[in-house]
Amino acid sequence: MAKVKYYYDSETLSYRKIEPKKGRRLIYILMGILATFLSGFILLLLFLNLPQFQTPKEKSLARELKNMKLQYKVLDKKMTDAQKVLAGIEERDNNIYRVYFESNPIPEAQRQAGFGGVNRYKDLEGYKSSDLIIEANRRMDILQKRLVVESKSLDEIAELAANKEKLLAAMPAIQPIENNDLRRISSGYGVRYHPILKMGRMHNGIDFASNIGANIYATADGTVTTATTQRGYGRIVIIDHGFGFETRYAHMNKINVRKGQKVTRGHVIGEVGNSGLSTGPHVHYEIRKNGETVNPINYFHGDLSAEEYNILLEKSSLENQSMD
Repeated sequence: MAKVKYYYDSETLSYRKIEPKKGRRLIYILMGILATFLSGFILLLLFLNLPQFQTPKEKSLARELKNMKLQYKVLDKKMTDAQKVLAGIEERDNNIYRVYFESNPIPEAQRQAGFGGVNRYKDLEGYKSSDLIIEANRRMDILQKRLVVESKSLDEIAELAANKEKLLAAMPAIQPIENNDLRRISSGYGVRYHPILKMGRMHNGIDFASNIGANIYATADGTVTTATTQRGYGRIVIIDHGFGFETRYAHMNKINVRKGQKVTRGHVIGEVGNSGLSTGPHVHYEIRKNGETVNPINYFHGDLSAEEYNILLEKSSLENQSMD
């Protein structure tokens, strides 16, 4: 119950009841409301800015965000480990598998292709964890791209492996004449002095000097594409071995094969002679790979010991005069 207040009236010599003024009472009510509002606003600011004052939903979201960041770190480590494993496979692919099967390595630019220019992660920008999310997506895209490239490469390696036996049979691997019939290596691959033209000229093969009539052997399996007489080369046999390999045997005395005939390594295709532009009996032997001449010295491994190969290498490297 509200207290009733009185005051002493000296004129009437009596106590009179104090009546509150209506305007002041309204001011008190308004001040009370304002104080309540201000207190509530201050409490709300404290509630929103102090971490200990979080709603259950905010706490749940905070835990979820913390767990997401942890999972991204785990994912990042897994991607790093996967990239290391993939890098090892790529290294073996380029430096072992492709070398063994004589295939060109895959350039790094090809493995990394398709990740420059346009910003493909623009939709992921503008969030608190955008950097983390964009980096994870970028690394995953690169890893996926490299896996696709490597998968196709291994498919190619598998196909090369399936054809390796055929490749080995098609690859020139022996001398065109036997060591017993070989008198000397008269000229090797490279620029040599031409005995008839009297000038330095590229010599695209090796000249094996021997006696007229000595057997000439096919150095790999293949199909005879030419068995005729040509200007300069004299009587010549050309064999297509497949896989880009072709061999030529020139200045022959006699041809024992015909165009279109299948031959195997060691098949006698003719005899040593002195036909065409030649200064003595020999066989001019060439190897072409994908249309380009290559040094035949790099393909003698089927019938020579290491010592014999070193002697042949030394003799073929001399800058002497060719016989054709």
